[in-house]
Amino acid sequence: MQEKKETRLNRLITWRESHVTNRQFTLILSFAVGFLAAVAASLLHLLIKQIQNLLAMGFSVDRFNWLYLIYPVVGIFITSLFVRYVVRDNISHGITRILYAISSKRSQLKAHNCWSSVIASAITIGCGGSVGAEAPIVLTGSAIGSNLGKLFKMDNKTLMLLVGCGAAAAIAGIFKAPIAGLVFTLEVLMIDLTMASLLPILIASVTAACFTYIFSSGGALFDFHVDGTWTLSRVPAYILLGVTGGFISLYFMRAMTACEGVFSKLKERPYAKLILGGLMLSTLIALFPVLYGEGYHSINILLNGTTEADWDQILNNSLFYGHSNLLVLYVALVVLTKVFATSATNGGGGCGGTFAPSLFIGAYGGFLFARLWNMYNIGVYVPEKNFVLLGMAAVMAGVMHAPLTGMFLIAEITGGYQLLLPLMIVSICAYLTIIIFEPHSIYGMRLAREGKLLTHHTDRSILTLMSIDSVIDKSYTHVPEDMELGTLVHAISRSHNTILPVIDQGGKFLGEIDMSKLRHIIFRTELYHHFKVRQLMSQPPCVLSVNDPMEEVMKRFDSTDAGMLPVLETDGTLRGYVSRSHLYSTYRKMVADMSAE
Repeated sequence: MQEKKETRLNRLITWRESHVTNRQFTLILSFAVGFLAAVAASLLHLLIKQIQNLLAMGFSVDRFNWLYLIYPVVGIFITSLFVRYVVRDNISHGITRILYAISSKRSQLKAHNCWSSVIASAITIGCGGSVGAEAPIVLTGSAIGSNLGKLFKMDNKTLMLLVGCGAAAAIAGIFKAPIAGLVFTLEVLMIDLTMASLLPILIASVTAACFTYIFSSGGALFDFHVDGTWTLSRVPAYILLGVTGGFISLYFMRAMTACEGVFSKLKERPYAKLILGGLMLSTLIALFPVLYGEGYHSINILLNGTTEADWDQILNNSLFYGHSNLLVLYVALVVLTKVFATSATNGGGGCGGTFAPSLFIGAYGGFLFARLWNMYNIGVYVPEKNFVLLGMAAVMAGVMHAPLTGMFLIAEITGGYQLLLPLMIVSICAYLTIIIFEPHSIYGMRLAREGKLLTHHTDRSILTLMSIDSVIDKSYTHVPEDMELGTLVHAISRSHNTILPVIDQGGKFLGEIDMSKLRHIIFRTELYHHFKVRQLMSQPPCVLSVNDPMEEVMKRFDSTDAGMLPVLETDGTLRGYVSRSHLYSTYRKMVADMSAE
């Protein structure tokens, strides 16, 4: 049965290659990716909503609910069991995994990523996990694109494009924001904007957004109406909000990294992670119920509030209920603690992203900024609800290092296009602030430390995509250190290279024989029994490690001007040799492939 399916697929692929060009078929696949991503996004939203409604049925707004202490822990526990025994793979840090797949795995994502993140994140968020559904659905969309490309045996460049189409479609689908999907792919996933890539990504984004509107009623994700029009006198406030958003982003990234470090130490103790994460999360939600789930409901309250009674709704279910005078303190504490709730959710075994938490913190940070500005009459009056919107853009631009994404996403999900210029100001100011301290986004910082982050810098991108294994020559002739010169001459005659490595019985690299350095004695037969390899070998200008990034390999060749360099394993054994000519020819070929439209 399986053989018949493969035969039919091969026939289909053969027919397609004869009748449909690669470019045309890529457009067809981009449409399919957009549709499937919309289905996945709608399914995830439905699952989260159903779980939340089931668990929160009958909750009262004027008293504390003890079940808030139990649900999140149960959700994290079920998710961790699902990941450990069903998925059996790490599905956390969804967008980081996409970046890694693009740079190091030829854009190939595993088949289970098409569904595993949807189920895991629905359980986590539905039960109260303080994370977002966006990163899991972006991983799902990218996996759909990757596996469709693999199914039809598309080349690596097209595979990378389909991964970008899946990510764009996921953002467009879950937020109903096609422009944001496009710029997210360009800014965060570093897919180059060329005419060959623009049209497929646009098709996937628009398709996903349209089908999401078909599957679900309603318009934008958040209800928002601009409070007045922007004026030039508020520009100083916009700039200062952008700078503040940059520092909030820095706090978010640094605190997230520190928490991840704590949980990583408990990697081999899953139940200890669950206890620590569960205690942190349930305690924080007990104190600040707005941390329950994604938090979009409370963002809508801030965006649509016009009176103190409206904004006081975010105090519902909390210990602060009925104390309107503590609203500013409550909002400030929520801004500070949200990052710990998110870290506890993921660290304890849950599955979710930092997309929604950055929107949440930005909304609360923008409200806090505007309220303090107006309380202390720092400048002209600024509308709190408008600054909630602007704060979301500022923190998203800072955390993701993506000012265009922050600007267009917030405009699309709220319909706040009238504030487009202020959105530009705060997004740019936040980005310029954060890059002083953190050169990479929260998604790319882990890979950047390992030299595995793809960027828009063409040379560096090519080197990131190249792997040292792809340029290693393992067909070498090695010799032992006690071999006599006469025997060495015969070994040289059989070798295809000018350099012969010297290794011991355990395979450890000791040195090398360079034929160019033996010309003065190689034809003197009377010396054949007087010299041994250990007396004739020399050390290479430098050695390469199997873990060296390609940028470092290039630097080694440039600094030593060597023709060939050995590559050693971590234990000192020889993996093979890298030839300068082969390295540069591979590099030039990849540049040509990437530059081709």
